[in-house]
Amino acid sequence: MNFSKQITPFKNLALFFLLVGFILRIILLFHPITQSHFGFVAILKIFFFGFLSDTLIFIVASAFLWLYLIFLSDSKFNKPWGYVLFSAYLALLIYILSGKTILHEYGGVLPALGIGFVGIKTLLIGLLLFFPKQRKNIRLAVFSITIFIFVLIIIQNAVSEFFFWNEFGVRYNFIAVDYLVYTNTVIGNIMESYPVVPLFTGVGLVALLSTYIIVKKSKSYLDNLPTFMDKIKIVAVYALLFIVSLKMIPVLSNQEDSPNVFTNELQANGIYKFYGAFMQSELDFFKFYETMPNNEAYALLKNQISNIGNDTTLRTITSDSTETRMNVVLITIESLSAEYMKMYGNEQNITPFLDSLALQSLNFSNLYATGNRTVRGLEAMTLCIPPTPGESVVKREDNKNKFSTASVFKKKGYQTKYLYGGDAFFDNMQDFFSGNGYDIVDKNSIKPDEITFANIWGVCDGDMGNKAIQTMNEEAKTGKPFFNHWMTVSNHRPFTYPDGKIDISPTIKSRDGGVKYTDYALRQFFANAAKQPWFKNTVFVIVADHCASSSGKTELPMDKYRIPAMIYAPGFIAPTNNNKLMSQIDLMPTLFGLLNFDYDSKFYGQDVLKDDYKPRAFIATYQDLGFIKDNILTIISPVKQSKQFALKQVDNPKLKEDYRIFYDETLMTTKRQELIKESTAYYQTASDMLTKKKYEK
Repeated sequence: MNFSKQITPFKNLALFFLLVGFILRIILLFHPITQSHFGFVAILKIFFFGFLSDTLIFIVASAFLWLYLIFLSDSKFNKPWGYVLFSAYLALLIYILSGKTILHEYGGVLPALGIGFVGIKTLLIGLLLFFPKQRKNIRLAVFSITIFIFVLIIIQNAVSEFFFWNEFGVRYNFIAVDYLVYTNTVIGNIMESYPVVPLFTGVGLVALLSTYIIVKKSKSYLDNLPTFMDKIKIVAVYALLFIVSLKMIPVLSNQEDSPNVFTNELQANGIYKFYGAFMQSELDFFKFYETMPNNEAYALLKNQISNIGNDTTLRTITSDSTETRMNVVLITIESLSAEYMKMYGNEQNITPFLDSLALQSLNFSNLYATGNRTVRGLEAMTLCIPPTPGESVVKREDNKNKFSTASVFKKKGYQTKYLYGGDAFFDNMQDFFSGNGYDIVDKNSIKPDEITFANIWGVCDGDMGNKAIQTMNEEAKTGKPFFNHWMTVSNHRPFTYPDGKIDISPTIKSRDGGVKYTDYALRQFFANAAKQPWFKNTVFVIVADHCASSSGKTELPMDKYRIPAMIYAPGFIAPTNNNKLMSQIDLMPTLFGLLNFDYDSKFYGQDVLKDDYKPRAFIATYQDLGFIKDNILTIISPVKQSKQFALKQVDNPKLKEDYRIFYDETLMTTKRQELIKESTAYYQTASDMLTKKKYEK
């Protein structure tokens, strides 16, 4: 059997992939949105480099196909190996069904996926083992299904790239990553925007016909499977091609250097562009959003933030009172929506401690998270900037030496630490916080005998609270003030926690249980902290990182961004409620104002207790950027679009007046252009500050 026949399925599928890529480039080249003229050299570059790029991408992406093909054999079903293999898979399936795996600890759809995959593998191995006369037909059926899946993905990707180009005029970028995150929203949009049934029917028919042709031309591979030595040679050749492709793909990507953007986009491979967008985590504001001259944007910003420069937010904050250098403990609570607390209408009594603490604190009842991910909340509390398009700065490559709350405390002589019950490597937190002046205390800093309970996310909040007390006791011995930022983890799927602590069993794995256990752990932490000598000289800032859910009737439903926040310092800060509209980014600058700090600031966040504060808030997804002001929600989006919603307060007589801040959002037909410009100014200057490195220390 010659080598060409040994790789027949790979070769035929590769030819199909390259043909689809070629056809797609021609379609995109002549698409009405491709408003450009191409010379002979540009056309040659588009198709030559495009062909090379597609070839290399397919070699890498076909790894799963190779694994499937290389493990096809008859010899493994010979006695006793066939029975050993079947028994191993059966044992693994039984183990997963027992409900005691790491998949079940995390929860969600993972157990079902694990059971499904292992169950199908076990069934197929059993059929091939116990029905040898039907083995050839069974194998052909499985082979056909496998090829169909690959073909369907290739065609579906091409169709998706067409529609993405149709909307944005580019290959995949971070918006495509955003679409993957918001799958339900995107599917709903597709259902409403396109003739779905004819479209999917057409895709399915083309996929079936293509699969039939490829299987027919590749069937000989199944009739004469390669020998073990042949497979060794095939693996060696593929491994070499795989390594060369990995090295060459970025090199080819660097050839996308034409001054004509369309040439670069057509030359590129969409799959690699998607990967690059996912890894880079940024979306170019100046390319996809409506903009204005930078000097005009900063001039508009200066009307909102007084005393800033002409191209920076740098200004000097001064106080007419003596600085108070108290210890500061910032606690960001995982996924704590305002609606979980009694004062916002919850009647389940799942936050009894936080409910009581809010009444003893300076409470902020009209505060909104900037996003719907932990890293976005951490960004807001650490950098005090509006949420720029794409991923949070926490997850970006350029995330170090930023102007942060830690940098303010460091200049005041504070010790600064980030405390996290999980592994800080997750979500790039370790890289971000260590690169911005924090020492890290995470799960790896906790001794085994200090851990009473842990799950996939890390040690429970009770254990981390004990570690926090231990850390603060050690810091207090140095005589220097400390600033510690503790991120909780227990209010997160799989919602497991130590048994016997609250009246909701952890075996239920409910969100209510996660919320109530975190509330319990915080009660224990504060009871312990009150016994320490440093307690009376410490200010506690408690705030959620984001809400538990972000879906609603509109792109940015305000009730899905409203979070609880309070500053607690008995004997220093009088209990009261502040219901001014404010953002998560304002909380730390407000604290600095309470401490009478003099400091140079680049923060967009402001002290909401000052007379010159102008109420506004920022809420966003990865691409929809919201600005709330004057009872209007302005949303600016890619492709230079904007929307505005009139906000009408919904009355709830069960709540105190300060807490009745829930809104209906009604789409406005006549837009307030000055608010669109102001929104643009905030987000454009924030993007400019970050990309031009003006937001450094």
